[in-house]
Amino acid sequence: MNHERSRDLYDRALSVLSAGVNSSVRATRPYPFFVERGDGGHVVDADGNRYLDCVMGYGPLLLGHDMPESVRAAVQQRASEGPMYGAPTEVEVELAEFVVRHVPSVEMLRFVNSGTEATVSAVRLARAYTGRDKIVVMQGGYHGAQESTLVEGDGAHTAPSSPGIPESFAEQTLTMPFNDQEAAQELFEEHGDDIAAVLTEPILGNYGIVEPVDGFHETLRDLCDENGSLLVFDEVITGFRVGGLQCAQGKFGIEPDLTTFAKVIGGGFPVGAVGGRSELIEQFTPAGDVFQSGTFSGHPVTMAAGLETLRHAAENGVWDHVDALGDRLRNGLEDIVADQAPAYSVVGTDSMFKVIFTREGQGVPRNGADVKRAETERWERLFWPAMEEQGVFLTANQFESQFLSASHTDEDVETLLEAYKEAL
Repeated sequence: MNHERSRDLYDRALSVLSAGVNSSVRATRPYPFFVERGDGGHVVDADGNRYLDCVMGYGPLLLGHDMPESVRAAVQQRASEGPMYGAPTEVEVELAEFVVRHVPSVEMLRFVNSGTEATVSAVRLARAYTGRDKIVVMQGGYHGAQESTLVEGDGAHTAPSSPGIPESFAEQTLTMPFNDQEAAQELFEEHGDDIAAVLTEPILGNYGIVEPVDGFHETLRDLCDENGSLLVFDEVITGFRVGGLQCAQGKFGIEPDLTTFAKVIGGGFPVGAVGGRSELIEQFTPAGDVFQSGTFSGHPVTMAAGLETLRHAAENGVWDHVDALGDRLRNGLEDIVADQAPAYSVVGTDSMFKVIFTREGQGVPRNGADVKRAETERWERLFWPAMEEQGVFLTANQFESQFLSASHTDEDVETLLEAYKEAL
């Protein structure tokens, strides 16, 4: 493939953007290709190369790159009426009504502008509501670029995972392995009176794809109830991606106290939201005392795109289609892996998938540490470029999930399987 124009663009970007990118995961070796446009389930780069897209914007593009007419018309109408107003609009009420109608644990929402902003707001709300400071997060979980969750360590022995974060933030954050019920019980035995909330993804989606073992989320729910803590589900990735209209919490039959959303609910535009019981969400200003505000929150173009995306998905069997493609792809990948790389793990659910380069005897990952022990360097240095050369666009490292969309087809799945067979 010719990448001359992408290389030139990257050289220009290096002089004006840190590392030439605006998000660290986009910095692929030796340089990223620059996308010119999307085309259904594909992207076309600045040099005219066409790739089968399994990144889908890191999850938001449930419908793919081609907006259905109803979505396109709604976006164009809102944009033509004026970019934004600093005042409420009807469409933000309609999108909130849609979410509340379909997600059992959500009675009320506050829209924000990103997944990070949603989790920041959820942590602040949980601390204020409970009058406690400590939160529990999963090792290998990801809740955006915020000080309270960018920590590493074990239990109460934590430290910031990035320079620039005061130690005092990490002191208020406890960590535990995902799927470790015993560790959860021990944390609550020692710190239960101080824990404001447990913050977890229903499925780890930024550290491979790690699904919960039976009883894990139920244990967290019980511990939070017994100790007066809040259970917060970070459904930034899984919301309206896993479990259809009821999201991952509906798939697993667990009702959290708070849920954070982003990605799919914005239809490809910047968005975030915190949802939960009315008594909790009404703690946000001006109804309550917990400060939360944002100039672009409830942006009318985003609200219209999100609402029409979800309506289209609900009315056109989108989840049945993408989930069936996901099942077919994962089954095919399991056959390939069994033949060519039996130590590797095929993971995922619904329209999420990944091949983790686990090592012999390791088995399917049960937590973030299992994924960390996999062959990350080989995945990034050899496998990703090999797939790129075959015209397949994957997330840039072994950790982030890959996604299918309503624009993908059975033929695309066959193309993917052949590419995996060649690259592995």
